[in-house]
Amino acid sequence: MNDLLQSTLAHLERLVSFDTRNPPREIGTGGIFDYVRAQLPGFRVEVVDHGAGAVSLFAVRGNPTRLFNVHLDTVPSSPHWSADPHVLRVDGERATGLGACDIKGAAAGLIAAAQVTRGDAAFLFTSDEEANDARGVAAFLATDHGFGHVVVAEPTQCEAVLAHRGISSVRMAFRGRAGHASGAGALDASAVHHAVRWSSRALDFVGMESHRRFGGLTGLRFNIGRIDGGIKANVIAPAAELRFGFRPLPSHDIDQLHAAFRGFAAPEGLDAYEETFRGPSLPAGDVAAAEDRRLAARDLADELGLPIGNAVDFWTEASLFSQAGLTALVFGPGDIAQAHTADEWVSLEQLQRYGGIVRDILSA
Repeated sequence: MNDLLQSTLAHLERLVSFDTRNPPREIGTGGIFDYVRAQLPGFRVEVVDHGAGAVSLFAVRGNPTRLFNVHLDTVPSSPHWSADPHVLRVDGERATGLGACDIKGAAAGLIAAAQVTRGDAAFLFTSDEEANDARGVAAFLATDHGFGHVVVAEPTQCEAVLAHRGISSVRMAFRGRAGHASGAGALDASAVHHAVRWSSRALDFVGMESHRRFGGLTGLRFNIGRIDGGIKANVIAPAAELRFGFRPLPSHDIDQLHAAFRGFAAPEGLDAYEETFRGPSLPAGDVAAAEDRRLAARDLADELGLPIGNAVDFWTEASLFSQAGLTALVFGPGDIAQAHTADEWVSLEQLQRYGGIVRDILSA
């Protein structure tokens, strides 16, 4: 085990020990942020509390033009962990702990690499990515930051990801007319029936989008996550609520997709159609702009000596930087298949590789 990996694991042990589960969004400016600040001597550091557990730490050394971004919050731990999720376990070729893969391993690698280099560097650590409430990144992008390139850490097996899907979540409310289910009008009066008819039309539409392609991604990802409503089998449902989400390609127009999904509901049965979260695709922009930005990200990966991987289906905050005009790519240690799982782990080989690459970038 080389010195850089030993240092990375020591930092990862401390980072995992801090409870940054999100929710419950109870993360403050102390704790993990005090630790990170203390590990970056020679950096100009600014810590900002954006409220609701959203904290950002911006650290700069020298006069960098490239930004590294990594989030420090984790998902909640499940009851299926075999040991304390906030105690790092290094066993064989794995480091296991809550957030070790997603994505405190990258944070530890950044800190370790910064401590053995003297080159220009800029890091943005945030604590709100898992809440789908990107206050830290949004606040940074609203400043006159001067950066043109960003490397966003997520588990990509140390390959540069240049494209991924967007994401949108929606709440729909349907209305009906309560009554006895024996009546002939029950078929058209039930709010639950309105929800089910909408579901059938939406699923058919998604199937017809299977031919769409961009950068190795195919089709439209779609999921109806929840349907609630009704009283009992012999009562016509007066109200129902449905939650669904979809993940578009960079070549999809999200507003056009919303117009289509909204249009599948019978007007007399629709009470509300509310988008609760939206994240753009990577690269952001229309089809032509997205392709230009993907090529710019490929040039950035080549400049940094990063192997280029496939486009991915999961969403990252790299798209927010892309939407703001920065050239953005995703690059980090670990496999997304391990993220958000019980006994989440990252391989030591991935941590060593990531730390070495970042060290070389900061040295150059």
